[in-house]
Amino acid sequence: MAIDYVIHYDCEPKRTLTLEGLMGRLKGRDRAAAIIKLYRDSGDQRSPKEMGFEMVRRSPEGGEETEVIVVQDLLDAAEELIPYQPYCAGCPANRIGVPFGCIGTINYPISYEAERWLIAQLPDNEHPLPYMLLQRALREMNYTGEHTAHLRADPGVFFESDTPPDREFGGVTITGDQVFEMLFLSGPIYPAHGSLLLQFFGGVPADLDADVMMQLAVPPSQDWLDEHVPFQHTHAPGDDVSTTALKEFLYAVYLAFRLGVPVLLDL
Repeated sequence: MAIDYVIHYDCEPKRTLTLEGLMGRLKGRDRAAAIIKLYRDSGDQRSPKEMGFEMVRRSPEGGEETEVIVVQDLLDAAEELIPYQPYCAGCPANRIGVPFGCIGTINYPISYEAERWLIAQLPDNEHPLPYMLLQRALREMNYTGEHTAHLRADPGVFFESDTPPDREFGGVTITGDQVFEMLFLSGPIYPAHGSLLLQFFGGVPADLDADVMMQLAVPPSQDWLDEHVPFQHTHAPGDDVSTTALKEFLYAVYLAFRLGVPVLLDL
């Protein structure tokens, strides 16, 4: 289980395979690799044609259907990706420099350490403009954290901790549940929303001049962004897997904002 996201930049692979088809093949490829490793680790040397697993799908009527998936079928579908890999070379949405690098994953459960890192990025009153924008967003968008709390009620599945971290800002407490809701439960992240998230979570400098912040609504150019609003987060030696994944997600939000396209989410 994971949060899947994609920088929705128009390209030949997405047009031809469809976004759903592209992501389905990529997920199938990863699932096939995991199943093969599981078989091999147990000493089973069977061909992928002889490996299978059951997948339970929910029907539109609310029932469940069990389907047997053959690993070789997933590998065959993934082979259809190969002719489209050259389109990814030099693509401005390719965040990690590999084929289909516009797509990323944040695996569950999200660690408590990563949640604490995320909430620590929020601006306080030492940075009054982004702090004011954060307070307004919490108020106007009604980020209560209630929807996240339902996910957290299942310990160890979506979150490592059953209690969210929190942080106090001048008498106002913001919780990790509100943070998750703000990032992942508000639908596609369009550029205007993305620019706010980058300011809230340290993806861009917190001390931007007011005139620069005003231009974030409609940036003059990508070169202007590179010069005035560079991405801030880098990997640190002590980062755990979840923290690394969150930093990569924020970089995807930055690239999408730079390109003027949304980030699509699948939880």
